[in-house]
Amino acid sequence: MKPVLPGIATWSWFSEDKQLDFNGHLLDVGEHRILVDPPPLPDADLVQLQAAGRVDYILLTNRDHQREAARYREALNARVYVPREDAEEMAVTFDKTFVDGELLPGGIWVIHLADQKSPGESALFLQQGRGVLLVGDALLGVPAGSVSLLPDAKYADPANARAGLRRLLKYDFDSLLVGDGASIMTGAKAAVARALG
Repeated sequence: MKPVLPGIATWSWFSEDKQLDFNGHLLDVGEHRILVDPPPLPDADLVQLQAAGRVDYILLTNRDHQREAARYREALNARVYVPREDAEEMAVTFDKTFVDGELLPGGIWVIHLADQKSPGESALFLQQGRGVLLVGDALLGVPAGSVSLLPDAKYADPANARAGLRRLLKYDFDSLLVGDGASIMTGAKAAVARALG
């Protein structure tokens, strides 16, 4: 786990199947410690997390990013929040669902993204610093330094999916933390604009 922005650390687990890094993020925001889309953590990092104090919440951006949420819910005694539209397809026990425009603990805003791979796909927005956007499957950090969308076959309507993502450009963010691939620490909004055409 390594610090990437003030109050934010990240870790990666390489998926042999996808040939891609799966990323998790630890947010220390206000009085809260929050995990987002957690892939497997090295045991030493998990022990360090347990020793450093309570992790309050685990936030999942979509039904396909449950990853290690069930394990860490137990190990860290954390509450799990999931998108309402994906709740019925979640295997993990969750404590609450969230919807578009909701303000979550830590000052995190929910941005629901229509017409994506899963009906509940949501981005998370932090206004801290120059703005931080966290995404699950909405955008991939591939190739490094830029972003791309999932293959067209993953969407019911690729044009509508792209249109749904344009909503992100209404927000002021400089950093983009991705669930898959390489995150962009600065200049991220311009990279998203280029990817969406």
